[in-house]
Amino acid sequence: MKHYAQAFDAFNKNAEDGWLKSQRIAAFARFEHLGFPTPSVEYWKYTDTKALAKREFKLATGYDQQAAAELIKAKGLKLDAHRLVFVDGLLSSELSNLEGLQDAVVIEPLSQALATELELTSGMMGRLAGIDVDVFTALNFAFVSEGVVVRVGANQKVNKPLLVTYLSTATEEEVMSHPRILIAAGASSELQLIEHFIGADEAKNFTNRVVEGVIERNAKIHHTLLQQPSDKEWWVGRIQIEQKRDSRYTSHQMNLGGKLVRDDLVCDLNGEGAECDFSGLLFGRNRQHMDIHTLVNHNAPLTNSYETYKTILNDRSQGVFNSKVIVKKDSQKIHAVQNNANLLLSDQAQINAKPELEIYADDVKCAHGATTGQLDRDALFYLMARGIGEEEARGLLTL
Repeated sequence: MKHYAQAFDAFNKNAEDGWLKSQRIAAFARFEHLGFPTPSVEYWKYTDTKALAKREFKLATGYDQQAAAELIKAKGLKLDAHRLVFVDGLLSSELSNLEGLQDAVVIEPLSQALATELELTSGMMGRLAGIDVDVFTALNFAFVSEGVVVRVGANQKVNKPLLVTYLSTATEEEVMSHPRILIAAGASSELQLIEHFIGADEAKNFTNRVVEGVIERNAKIHHTLLQQPSDKEWWVGRIQIEQKRDSRYTSHQMNLGGKLVRDDLVCDLNGEGAECDFSGLLFGRNRQHMDIHTLVNHNAPLTNSYETYKTILNDRSQGVFNSKVIVKKDSQKIHAVQNNANLLLSDQAQINAKPELEIYADDVKCAHGATTGQLDRDALFYLMARGIGEEEARGLLTL
């Protein structure tokens, strides 16, 4: 991990003394102490990160504007939205557009917030996803410099979705980026957040993204994550959400690429009536490795959580699904559901599924289940016998 230390020294040596610099130093010390996880760590039992330790990733110092514009034109989402675009971890002002925001809504690049509102921003950053959460969150904090800060005032509904697009364009050398999104949703507010990761075909880069969000009473956040990195890229993400009374958080995820992808999603339901709803669809092929870990803490009674994840794996791809629901003592009358369905399209594909329930209350309604199977050979024969080609028949059965 020597090259990570060299990159950190170069990154932090010219930073001004103060809270941020000291926190970065503490975060990197924590990262060095923990090291990259191995399969001997329970939550990384099926996902080996030793290759990340050997890679000599660098921080980008610039990017090809034309290549970025062409990539977003080819693969970007055509939406009427407030936009922030980051290229290899760097803000692209040319491709971003935040015009038309309401007065009670603040959306700004993290670099700008750190420069002009350090005290306010420091109160948001690390509150939920601090350096002690895990090694990748510590690494993110050590290199944090860019991302998004969102503050939505009480009773405000953001008039358009916020689309945050991350472009991975570097192909001459391997670069890393560590974006962080900070969200404060005021009481009875509403926000639609869309994150889109796009990688150039030959990119071999490493993205390590963290989201922290506090959802106040009766507020709603609708969060969509679309991942389209190249098949050679490394992607690690953490979402940490705190929900107050009667709040709603929905997460919809679709994963279409990446060499190694790891997603951690944690929700703390801290007020009565709080509800979260997670769903995901993952497609794996070749030797891709996709790992989903979720954790819902029912810290208050009368809270609800729903999870539905589906995985389709082909070739020698591997999947991991670990979902845990913890019902704390006295958190009565909660409802928690976990569903995981997995389809293996080849004999070499693998899935490791582990839904978990940890219950310390007696008046609850909880259910969990995981299924794994292959395409029905009789159904495949039936379609082919009626003139449908094998590839099309397999596609129809998969859908």
